[in-house]
Amino acid sequence: MYDFLLDKKAEDIREEARRFVKDDVPRQMLLDMDSDKIQYPRSFIEKAAKNKLLGIRFPKEYGGRGLNWVAEVAVLEEIGVLGSALGCLYSLPSIVGEAISKFGSEELKRKFLIPTLEGRLTCAEALTEPRGGSDFFGTTTYARKEGSEYILNGQKRFVVGAEGADYFLVYARTNKDAPSYKGISAFIVPRGEGVRIEYAYGLMGSRGGGAGRVHFKDCRIPEEYLVGKENEGGVIFYQMMIPERLTSAAGALGMARAAIEVASDYSTKRKAFGQKIKEFQGVNFKVADSITQLDAARGIVYLAAKAVDSDMDSGKKRRLVSEAKKFATDTAWNVVNHAMQIMGGIGYTNVYPVERLLRDIRLTMIWTGTNEIMNLIIQHEWYKELASKKDGRNLEWDAAEADKETEKIYE
Repeated sequence: MYDFLLDKKAEDIREEARRFVKDDVPRQMLLDMDSDKIQYPRSFIEKAAKNKLLGIRFPKEYGGRGLNWVAEVAVLEEIGVLGSALGCLYSLPSIVGEAISKFGSEELKRKFLIPTLEGRLTCAEALTEPRGGSDFFGTTTYARKEGSEYILNGQKRFVVGAEGADYFLVYARTNKDAPSYKGISAFIVPRGEGVRIEYAYGLMGSRGGGAGRVHFKDCRIPEEYLVGKENEGGVIFYQMMIPERLTSAAGALGMARAAIEVASDYSTKRKAFGQKIKEFQGVNFKVADSITQLDAARGIVYLAAKAVDSDMDSGKKRRLVSEAKKFATDTAWNVVNHAMQIMGGIGYTNVYPVERLLRDIRLTMIWTGTNEIMNLIIQHEWYKELASKKDGRNLEWDAAEADKETEKIYE
């Protein structure tokens, strides 16, 4: 139905992803992840890599497909039906790879990006700290330069993929005297001496993604593992808003779609009061609302993807990506709740996957920047756009007494 949004290459890779989800992801793995019997499904990443489904936006010379964000969004929705843990693990090569591809040296691309897209190395992004999540520039993890190395100390938490990651993209303060947004740097930090992983959390949902805490104690990082320039990690962070939030938005579409498909199918079989429950407006109106909201969310996610693929102003891209993340995840929460309500009590059990999807989707409104932070970005960028408008109709004058300047009191 949405093929008109995709070119032939995007259609083809979406179908590849759909077959991968159908044929190469064992049901038992999902069950074992949700029960914490599997803490990190490395085989999933390796199979995705074998099918050349990782890093599809990156150049072919580094193992990607050379496609665009629209194609990746199409794939991410298909992966999203599996839930947030696998969706996030699938997205990490795209997220971490963004930093390496756009800001890393050729050596970093050869040493880390290529083997990541080939499935030989796994990665994670170490961003959040115990003292705060949304306050990124308040980071207290510190890296000091010592000869040809940086010495890293601090800790990060809620690091998805920490349990199985071979290396981390880590943001740390490198200049304590500079303004917070000018004194941070980004590093590639391999798992090894000076890095301790703590699998510390009992999660409501998104289980099996290896979320943990990462401790850095006098961890030595070669200076060539600096991503971009020293003290310019803020520039990288602003770029990373795009893959972090657009992958979250697209994955949420898949989770919401999975839930409403299960519930809609159930409504064609379950009978009450002598007829199938799909005949009751209390049910079919919830289906109608869900499909409408899901289509609207899909529209804004694809709009954001098209914007990122274009040469649009970076501020407008940030606004659209933030809108997509906020609207898609809020919508997914509403749709999954509708799905559970349609199914009634059985939807609250593990006889159907809706209860797991409900637990999974809740996190998407928190991670990669809470939806309240999305609101801050949206309004900030909007007011900037509004102030820059110089042409078009003067809408304020479309009122009968618009010329009464004495009534327009602002202070």
